[in-house]
Amino acid sequence: MLLLQDTVLQDTVATAAAGTVEAAQELRFIDLLFKGGWVMIPIAILFFLALVIFIERYITIRKASKDENNLMSQVKQHILSGNLSSAIAICRSSNSPLGRMLQKGLTRIGRPIKDIEGAIENIGKLEVSKLEKNISILGIVAGIAPMLGFVGTISGVIRIFYNISLSDNISMGIIAGGLYEKMITSAAGLMIGILAYIGYHVLNIMVDRVILKMETDAVEFIDLLEEPGR
Repeated sequence: MLLLQDTVLQDTVATAAAGTVEAAQELRFIDLLFKGGWVMIPIAILFFLALVIFIERYITIRKASKDENNLMSQVKQHILSGNLSSAIAICRSSNSPLGRMLQKGLTRIGRPIKDIEGAIENIGKLEVSKLEKNISILGIVAGIAPMLGFVGTISGVIRIFYNISLSDNISMGIIAGGLYEKMITSAAGLMIGILAYIGYHVLNIMVDRVILKMETDAVEFIDLLEEPGR
């Protein structure tokens, strides 16, 4: 009889333990986020802000970095044939940073080369500033998000010890439970910061490639104008 009771008791304990483990395993990711507290709200806002900026800038820069070799060859042919109006029309219809740079240079043909170079350089700076618009916000998010996460964790720790001082009851369950909930904010902040940091540098690399292509084509355009007979 005693053996049967011990067996039943062991089964009951094992079942309860298994139920506890299963309940812990069923804790969903979204539930963890909600346990982070009020700090998760600004962290979520930063995440959506960074996501929107990255997608918008990525699409814009991709459009600006499309292959313009055909444009440059067409402009070169029209310049060599003396048909500047057609070259300007092609640049205007391309609706690209390179097209706008070449268009400005074509409208300055007849002036000194230095004036043409200056006009192209000014347009190039404007186009680059358009491409870099709002990218710096990703860098700000990369710095602010982790700090917000730490603020949430520190605030949670302060609240835990304040409650302990009121109840005069130190329980590892209370401390550990409160800490794991508050450290969620640190984890979320770090993840958002890392993603924003990666996005910031990815977009900057893409912009640098566009700038290099624009500078290369601008030099080719100026060399074309400086050819004998031009």
